[in-house]
Order: sequence, then structure tokens, then C-alpha cells
Amino acid sequence: MPPTIAAAGFRPDLVRWRQLVTPAWLAALTAGAVVEAAPAVGWRLFEAGCDGAALFDQSHIPGAAYFDTGGIEQEPLWNKVSDQVLHALLLARGVRHDTTVIVYGRNNLAAARLAHLLLYAGVADVRLLDGGYARWQACGYACSAGPAAAPVAAADFGVAFPAHPEYLIGTAEARMLLARGDAVLASIRTQAEFTGRVSGYNYIAAGDIPGARWGRAGEDGDVNSMSAYHLADGSMKPAADIVAQWAECGIVQGTPTAFYCGTGWRASMAFFYAWLMGWPDISVYDGGWFEWSQTAPAA
Repeated sequence: MPPTIAAAGFRPDLVRWRQLVTPAWLAALTAGAVVEAAPAVGWRLFEAGCDGAALFDQSHIPGAAYFDTGGIEQEPLWNKVSDQVLHALLLARGVRHDTTVIVYGRNNLAAARLAHLLLYAGVADVRLLDGGYARWQACGYACSAGPAAAPVAAADFGVAFPAHPEYLIGTAEARMLLARGDAVLASIRTQAEFTGRVSGYNYIAAGDIPGARWGRAGEDGDVNSMSAYHLADGSMKPAADIVAQWAECGIVQGTPTAFYCGTGWRASMAFFYAWLMGWPDISVYDGGWFEWSQTAPAA
């Protein structure tokens, strides 16, 4: 039997250290090696993307299946699909509450969006590839080509669905959160977006939610950037660095906090990192600035 790999690279600064995996760990797992913190039998590996099936067929991590975010969010606001649709989609892909699901993306924000909704649904063991597909390639690991095999559907989810509805809030709940005075709406947007100088999107008005606190994101002009959270190789910064930058803006552990952005992807990454760090009472405001900007202020 092959030995457990020595260089798994799990992070000692994370409470949920098993849930952020390195390319080395995933390469060993997909090669059939015995690994530290091994997933349950029947684990699933998904590449999350938006209209990226053709790229997936050209090249992907061995053993992965493609999961398009078009199945988990819907127009016009790009909010989560109904619970009934999400439930059916997960079952069709062989996902139960006790299935270990590992996710990555070419844009790892897509993977974070999927990871958040898996946690919302109640999947107990959700893992994210740190740095996504770009870091996998940079490390020189092998890739496969062609479509994935059809999954074996699951008969049932195994627990009440969703098991963690508290991980996602709507506009009414976001307004109540702001009104409490002891809670935070954290804007995971660029400084230019947060201050209302730009929209960041060609279909969303400029501005941001009054009373929200700036949680940072990435480079102005790039709604796919989360450079405030990542090292040069795309991996997560030390937890202490993220905690410190949030604290500067009054976002602290133990305070009820809902993360939001334009439509949910960047907020999902911030949520997942806070979840990795063991922060309690956190959620994603699904509608974000897009929905808020189209909703008349409460009377």
C-alpha cells in the first residue's frame, strides 16, 4: 500500500484545514495514493465554470466532471435557483449530504459560488482547490481531455434540504441585518465600486448599499479579481492577513456578517474563507448590490 503523502500542505491557520486542498494533495488523490484527510468513498470532483464545457473537454483535472454555474443561479438577478431545482441537480450528479465534494475552477470564484451553495444545501464535506486550475497547471500536473462519464444519480439527499438555510439571506433579511446595529453587511467589491465611482458591470448601476462596510475584493476594473485575499500564485493569503484587513473596516469574528458583491461570486469566496477560519454567524446576501439597486428603499 502506498504511504500517506508527506507534503499535503494543509493550513495550520485554518480551523477547517481539511477543506482547502493543494494541487499536490489532489494530484496524489486522483492518482490513487493514500492521502492525509482522505475523502469518503464515492467522492466527487467538479470543475465549476460558466459556459466553459468546451474548455473542460479540451483539458481538465483527471477524474473531474463539469458543473456549470448556469444550473445553480438564474436570471434576471443571477440569484440561486429554487431549492427544488438545486436539490434535483445535486441528486442527478450523485451528490448526497455525506458525499465529499471537491471543487475547482478556471475562475475559482465559480468554484466558490458552487462550494457555498453545497454548504447551504447541507453537504458536510466540501473542499476547494486552493488556487484553482491555474495553480494546478502551474505546478505541472497532468490533465485529461474529453467529456466526463455520466454520473450515477443519488436516490436521496439523506437529510432535510437545505440543511443550512442560514448561510444565505435575501434583501429583506439584509435590511433587517443593517437595522440591528450589531451586525454587518460586508461589501466584497473594489474600492471604486464601494464608493460608487464605477459599477463594475455593464448591466448594474454604480453605487453601493448605505451602511455597508468595505470588505475589499481586488483590482479596480476587474470583477473577477480577489487579489486582496490571494498570494501571487492565487492561493489564499494567511488567515491573519485577511482577519486584519477586515478588522480595519469593522468586520470582526463573532459579529453576524453577511457578505455580498455584485451578484454573488466574490461574496462566496469571502464567505468560504471566513468559514474555513471557523467564523460563526456568517452568510451570503445572494441578491447583492444588483438586487438592492433595483429595490425601492423600505418605507
